[in-house]
Amino acid sequence: MVTYTGINHLALVTGDMDATIAFWRDLLGLPLVGGLGHPGYRHYFFALSAHDMIAFFEWPEADKLPAKDHGVPVVGPVGFDHLSMAVASDDDLWELKDKLAAAGIWVSEVIDHGFIHSIYTFDPNEIPIEFSAPVPGVDLRRAPQMTDTAPSRLAREGSAPVRGRWPAVTKPTPGGERWVFPGEGIIFREK
Repeated sequence: MVTYTGINHLALVTGDMDATIAFWRDLLGLPLVGGLGHPGYRHYFFALSAHDMIAFFEWPEADKLPAKDHGVPVVGPVGFDHLSMAVASDDDLWELKDKLAAAGIWVSEVIDHGFIHSIYTFDPNEIPIEFSAPVPGVDLRRAPQMTDTAPSRLAREGSAPVRGRWPAVTKPTPGGERWVFPGEGIIFREK
């Protein structure tokens, strides 16, 4: 069974890396821990936690996202609604809310979602962001709950992965055939 440890990085897009750095590093406080690039291309990484990062490709011709509020349905191609970043406590939410407001950036009121308290805002690329603090004593990962009054067919099967739905691996890749090809980031190991 695969052991997941978090989100290594979520790769987003910006047309203005300096505005992105000013927001994510300088306002939100996420260290800029890695940067790849050459003229016309950048890929920068910000540490969110000991295991998770947020990364941005800078594509100079990229436009900001069209304005779309968090959780509002859209028609047409879509693959992303918003990014929710976990913080340790409600005190952290209020600190972020105050920082964003002091910077003149729109931020919502604190919303109680039952298992988390959240605030909402947008980064300079119009990426919708939620900051979420846990509600003490309510952990959906430890005690899953399905309150949907009309859950999907597979959701009715419960929270645990259902074995046998997908073909089993019958020929694992032998150790001698597990090749790892070099990518641009190999330069990080060479320093």
